[in-house]
Amino acid sequence: MKKKILILLGVITPLAIVAFICLKTIFTFYTPYQGDEVEFTIRSGEGFSSINYRLTKNELITSPRIFHYYTKYKNSLNRFKAGTYSLKAGMHMGDMLEALTNGTPLLTRVTIPEGKNMFEVGKILEAKGISTYKAFIKECRNQKTIKEFGIEAPSLEGYLFPDTYKFATNTPVKNVVRAMTRLFKRKIEKLDFSNTNLSKHEVIILASIVEKETGAKFERPTIAGVYLNRLKKRMRLQADPTTIYGIWENFNGNLRKKHLLQKTDYNTYKMSGLPLGPIANPSLAAIKAVLKPKEHKFIYFVSKNDGTHVFTPTYKEHLKAVEYWQKNAHRRKGKSWRDLKQ
Repeated sequence: MKKKILILLGVITPLAIVAFICLKTIFTFYTPYQGDEVEFTIRSGEGFSSINYRLTKNELITSPRIFHYYTKYKNSLNRFKAGTYSLKAGMHMGDMLEALTNGTPLLTRVTIPEGKNMFEVGKILEAKGISTYKAFIKECRNQKTIKEFGIEAPSLEGYLFPDTYKFATNTPVKNVVRAMTRLFKRKIEKLDFSNTNLSKHEVIILASIVEKETGAKFERPTIAGVYLNRLKKRMRLQADPTTIYGIWENFNGNLRKKHLLQKTDYNTYKMSGLPLGPIANPSLAAIKAVLKPKEHKFIYFVSKNDGTHVFTPTYKEHLKAVEYWQKNAHRRKGKSWRDLKQ
């Protein structure tokens, strides 16, 4: 009898241990996260071990080993998607795995203002954690991508439509660039480019200059008219923003005479006609201003220091305006285009 009892205990004990381990594993697996809702970001290219470690460190899961076994069982070790996800109280390990492999990443709202160039856009995207500055600029200069959109230019400058977008963290940079360029194409598809002597690309170049030259939206058609008048007379555009763009990556914010004398593909003080390409990403309004400019005889304009300008048809009148508005410190003091009422 004793022998039978010992044999029975020898069988039951291991089974009890196994049952206990199984129940403990199940209990641990289904133990819900009890903390506040958090945003968990998976970095592009991040491996499972790093993700598992950070989930454990942040007390989102209670057992990295069980999470590893379960993820392996679900054949999901390589199925984690880069992005930011919301992990909420009440979620157990299975829920978290589902969220991180099949869930929709949270989207980041990012606004690209009118008139920003691709370098500035790259900085905005990097600050929002959407892509790195370096990767964005590289993609904007990717000739394969440029040709994909039928553009003949050294970069996609001018074709990254200024608007508010929603991107997931670490969105592939190609997707970001394509979203902006596709929106640009949709926005201009109804515009009539047939009533101008400029090519479509030249219209975008001039629109980018118009965009950078004024803080007053109502002046765009007038400024477009000025530059078109200069082109007709074969005068140099002599636009400071083009010169600055040509040296942008080495520019410290202080435009000097030596810069105006420096030959680049964008320095309109040293070259005739339009620069090599756009110098910023213009608004739809700036493009429309070039397509339908205000007709006048103005050749020159000078800033009134508040975002608006004085327009003149002769150089003599221009010099008078410069004397009045730019050489008088009192008229410059405390004024800014930012105070302009649109």
